[in-house]
Amino acid sequence: MEGCSQAGGGGLASGRPPMRLGIRLQLLLALGSLLVLAFLPLFFAVASLTRASLTQVRAVSAASLGRAVAGHVTARAALRPGDLLPLLDAQIGPEGVAAIGLYDLSGALVVARGDESGAAALPDVVARGAERIAPVQTSRGAALLVVVPGDPATLRACGAVGVVVRTDLATTPSTALVRLFALYTGIVALALLVFAYISMTRLVVQPIDRLSRAARRVAEGARQLEAPRQGARELLELGTSLEQMTAKLVSEEEALRTKVAEVERYAADLARAQERLVRSERLASVGRLAAGLAHEIGNPIAAILGFEELLLLGGLEPAEERDFLERMKRETERIHRILRDLLDFARPAVHRRKEEPEAAGDVREAIDDVLALVKPQKAFRDVEVRAEVAPDLPQVTLSHQRIVQVVLNVVLNAADAAPRGRVTLRAARGAASAVRIEIEDNGPGIAPEVKDRLFEPFVTTKPVGEGTGLGLAVCRGLVEAVGGTIGVEDGAEGGARFVVELPAHAVS
Repeated sequence: MEGCSQAGGGGLASGRPPMRLGIRLQLLLALGSLLVLAFLPLFFAVASLTRASLTQVRAVSAASLGRAVAGHVTARAALRPGDLLPLLDAQIGPEGVAAIGLYDLSGALVVARGDESGAAALPDVVARGAERIAPVQTSRGAALLVVVPGDPATLRACGAVGVVVRTDLATTPSTALVRLFALYTGIVALALLVFAYISMTRLVVQPIDRLSRAARRVAEGARQLEAPRQGARELLELGTSLEQMTAKLVSEEEALRTKVAEVERYAADLARAQERLVRSERLASVGRLAAGLAHEIGNPIAAILGFEELLLLGGLEPAEERDFLERMKRETERIHRILRDLLDFARPAVHRRKEEPEAAGDVREAIDDVLALVKPQKAFRDVEVRAEVAPDLPQVTLSHQRIVQVVLNVVLNAADAAPRGRVTLRAARGAASAVRIEIEDNGPGIAPEVKDRLFEPFVTTKPVGEGTGLGLAVCRGLVEAVGGTIGVEDGAEGGARFVVELPAHAVS
């Protein structure tokens, strides 16, 4: 279909565009409407003017014809009425005179000839000596009554002659003239439409179609748009603009491809650098672990070796030998404790949970046990320990022994940091059905350079030989194994505040 986009039965419901008229048909419809608006009033005006002109001409002709017939009859008025009848009948015809009447000297109708409707239009009485022209109506249409007074020389025989002449347009060629004008108007309008169709096809539609095909080729993968070089100036400018736009898009696409390739290359370099960094960090962690382990185990082993050499030399008192043996035992237990803590830290949480299934623990009971353990110790003689535990705390997913281990480790560290200060334990409900445990001291706090690495193995703020640096690392492993968190922040009184959040135990 010319100028229309095909649309299936689905219409808009099937996702297809609706049927639309092309630019040619739309312009032709607009031009046809304009021609109708222009020629239709003109046609009616010309037809009306033609009818009025022909009616006027017909009336003048009818009046002239009536005068002529009336004059001819009055010239023969000296004849007897019987001799006038053939003359009257000879004047009557189907498209001219419809009826003729003779009036006596008093103005009364004497003789009337013609068809019935024409004779009926003749008045019974006319005024003497006065000419009269008046329109009348017959059964066959409009007519004109012409009354001509008789010749004064023959007034004794005839007073006046009345003639009824048809003036309806059916007896005139006006209808054929109007039809001819209508035919001419239609031919001119059709010729204009055909000329407009051909002109729009050559000047507008064909260049647009060629431009559309060129754009479709670009959409299918062509790298250059070849715009048509024929058509109106505006279409040529449009084609040139599309060529420039296509060339710019192609160049920008190439630039984008180049940038994407660079980004991919940078991403690959970054991935390799990240992999090297991870390996380096692993090696550094292994190095720190090995150095810490060598330091922590090296000192006890050196002491044990020294004691062994003294024992091998002999010459010692039994009391001295027992003292050396007890010291060797303590150093050996120290090495055992370091290795045990290291194994606890290194074992994956999933393995720990399979080997040692966790039971629910009560935070209040664990804090009470911690307080009972630390109060008799000499390190807590000058340390004030407070406990602020909220009522109705839910049980947590960490076992009682593990809670005691974690809290006791942190409390011992806090007491070491504030030997003559205060340690406060708080327990309350946290966010998302968790229990929040806080251990806060009023000591000097933790140095910023150590705070970020405080939970790593062998990181400690204690003097050499007084701590392994594995306690907090083990605590973090225990807490994170059950989905909890542990961290450190600045306390309200300048010390450190350790925060442990443990998820509540789900009741089955």
